[in-house]
Amino acid sequence: MVLSRRMARFNKVVTHRVTGLWVRHLPGWGVVCHRGRRSGRAFETQVNVFRRPGGYVVALTYGPDTDWVNNVLAAGECDLVTRHRRVHLVDPRVVRDPAMTHMPPVVRTILSLNRVTEFLYLDEAPT
Repeated sequence: MVLSRRMARFNKVVTHRVTGLWVRHLPGWGVVCHRGRRSGRAFETQVNVFRRPGGYVVALTYGPDTDWVNNVLAAGECDLVTRHRRVHLVDPRVVRDPAMTHMPPVVRTILSLNRVTEFLYLDEAPT
């Protein structure tokens, strides 16, 4: 059970407006910058993101069937703004990982309570 669509709407309207002030600067948080696969519009999506060797991993708290995940998968790339850095990422892939291999222990506990087992793995683009 991932978070519900109702919770997603609430977060979009209320929570993200408040957290938008600091989400780009704190560890464990970031903003995925991507383009709509049909509209071509630029979008920004707040995420829980963690560094891993060679790239980053994003917890898919609303599941893998969200628009932003589909946009990133279709484009094959995105940018991530986290901890005062903008990083270009490539080779997105959804990975089912019940062990939450690249998540910190505290985050594993929270994600396991919400039964989150799917993650978006992204590699840093070569410079």
